[in-house]
Amino acid sequence: MKKMLCSVLAVTLMGSILMTGCTSSQGESTEGETVQAESGDSYDIGIIQLTEHPALDAAREGFIQGMADNGLVEGENVTIDVQNAQNDQSNLKTIAQKFVSDDKDLVLAIATPAAQSMAAETTEIPILVTAVTDPAESGLCDSNDVPGGNITGTSDLTPITDQIELLHQLLPDAKKVAILYNSGEQNSVIQADMAEEAATEIGITTERKTVTNTNDVAQVTASLIGNYDAIYIPTDNTLASSMPLVSSITNPAGMPVIVGEQGMVENGGLASVAVNYTDLGIMTGEMAADILLNGADPATMPIGYTENPQLIINEDVATEIGLTIPEDVLTKAEIVNTIAQ
Repeated sequence: MKKMLCSVLAVTLMGSILMTGCTSSQGESTEGETVQAESGDSYDIGIIQLTEHPALDAAREGFIQGMADNGLVEGENVTIDVQNAQNDQSNLKTIAQKFVSDDKDLVLAIATPAAQSMAAETTEIPILVTAVTDPAESGLCDSNDVPGGNITGTSDLTPITDQIELLHQLLPDAKKVAILYNSGEQNSVIQADMAEEAATEIGITTERKTVTNTNDVAQVTASLIGNYDAIYIPTDNTLASSMPLVSSITNPAGMPVIVGEQGMVENGGLASVAVNYTDLGIMTGEMAADILLNGADPATMPIGYTENPQLIINEDVATEIGLTIPEDVLTKAEIVNTIAQ
């Protein structure tokens, strides 16, 4: 009887070993072949977000939607741990270390500082980034075409040349423009370089004006009134979260502000040619499903970019600053009639 029992246990153990050798938790066989994940698999995903403002929030919600649309549904086969760093670097580090300690199956990092903090803590856990202007330039991957490591995702690189051309179209007499951004945000530095080049090509003089945190915003913004014809603000996280404060200074003074994304227009900017952050998040969620369910390798997944940016005009702001928007611009634009609070 004991001999028979040992034989049964041996067969069972051998079957278990064989099954283990066939499939990994992320859907890759030992031969390197991609296989579909088992229906009973579940995944623990972390989301590390730099701060709260409409663009980053939209990217997060889009990511969750994109995963759900592709078979990763929160509460069914996915647990999502959302952590917001409130724009604090020490918080970012703490969150990133906890995600590594928790051995998350995948992490979404929203905005460049969040992505850099996560990248500093692990080369093993797959990391998807979004709302990052240039992942390669920010040191997150080898190249945007072939990332080469555990990090890939989507870029929110906006059509900066189009934004500067829009400024020129709306304000043909503008000759001197302030570029306002946080000098500590690598994504903003990259965009400021691009904006400066685009403005120079059409004969606009630019000067860079920087803040280091939200406490600087009011004073620096106020110093621009009367000294410049317009302000350009890229997709800067500090300024995006402070846009109601910026517009409370610029709009009563009649100062036009061209911005990098839709949420900033809704919060008091004049206009933008902007990417859709919900679409950006959805694209990133699709990439998460491809990695977790199909065994795709982040090292070979190119950084993604959204298409068809939208022209957005805040008509309330135009009225407040006394600017008439040309009819040919209005007919092509999405109109915002209420400043979001």
